[in-house]
Amino acid sequence: MPKKPVDFDTVRKIGLALPGVEESAAYGSPALKVNGKLLACKAINRSAEPGSLMVRVDFDDRAELLAADPDVYYVTDHYVPYNAVLVRLSRVRPDVLRDLLGMAHKFVTRDPAPRSPARKRR
Repeated sequence: MPKKPVDFDTVRKIGLALPGVEESAAYGSPALKVNGKLLACKAINRSAEPGSLMVRVDFDDRAELLAADPDVYYVTDHYVPYNAVLVRLSRVRPDVLRDLLGMAHKFVTRDPAPRSPARKRR
């Protein structure tokens, strides 16, 4: 029996099993958020390949993912400045996707670095 290809329904099912994750939208695209923060969404920037997922990860983790499996993970110039990696859903296995979304969940829910006080408006 052929296995079902990974699509956003697979992403949704895996993501919604994580604590606090809810279905939402980002830039008009289906997305998953945790505590209002973007976790993952369909990559809609025209630089992304069709069928790609954008997942929030730390820059160091992104570098490791890109080095470990460039057939699955990639970035385009648009995404370089963001804590994100692009995933070719047609090439990622569900168990690997589960680990990746877990990594993203830890990244998004970690305690933020202290912020400088906001500047007063004039």
